[in-house]
Amino acid sequence: MAAEYDNSVLLVIDVQNDFCPGGKLSVPEGNLVVPVINRIMHRFAKVVATQDWHPGDHLSFASGHPGKEVMETITVNGIEQVLWPDHCVQGTAGADFYPGLDLNGVSLILRKGTNRETDSYSAFFENDRETATGLDGYLKGLHMDTVYLTGLAMDYCVYYTALDAVKLGYKTRVVLEGVRGVDFPEGNVRKALNDMKQKGVVIIE
Repeated sequence: MAAEYDNSVLLVIDVQNDFCPGGKLSVPEGNLVVPVINRIMHRFAKVVATQDWHPGDHLSFASGHPGKEVMETITVNGIEQVLWPDHCVQGTAGADFYPGLDLNGVSLILRKGTNRETDSYSAFFENDRETATGLDGYLKGLHMDTVYLTGLAMDYCVYYTALDAVKLGYKTRVVLEGVRGVDFPEGNVRKALNDMKQKGVVIIE
C-alpha cells in the first residue's frame, strides 16, 4: 500500500530512555509521544529516527567543567552551551530508544552529538552551524519536500531541526501531540512555538 504522504518524511527526534521519565535528562511526559508516533508512522514514505550518541567526556556535560552547575550556560569554542547532566552516552541503556517505539517502520537511524567538541541539537547540522549530518542529502536524494517532526525535546532538538528544515527549503510541520519540551528556562516551550510559527513552521494537532 502506498504511503499517504509520498514526498514526506517523519522525523522522530531523540525518543531515548534518558529523555523520558526516569532518565538522566527527563522531559516531562516524554514517554507519551511514543503511542502518537507509532500511530502515524505508517502514513509516511520514510521515517528517520535520530539518536543522541555522546562520548562519555562530551563537552556539553557539566561533569566535565569543574565549578560549573547543571543547566548553567557557558561559552565553549565561541558557541553558547547549556551544561547538561551526563546523558545518552554511547552504548549505555540511557542512549537506547524508549521501549515500545516501533522501530520496524524506521528507514534510517541518524546518530548525532558524536563529536566530543561540538553539541548537536538539530538533525541537520551540529551546533557550529557548519557541520552537516548528511540528513539533507539523504532526503533530497529521495525527493522528499515535506518534513513532519515529532519527539524530544520540543524546545531544543525539535526546535532547531524545524528551523533548519525551513532554511533548507522543506515544508515543515510539527505534530504538537507528538512532542514534549524541557521548558528550560521557564517559558521556553511557548517561546519556541511562537518562533517556529513566525519562521514558517506549521504546528498541527
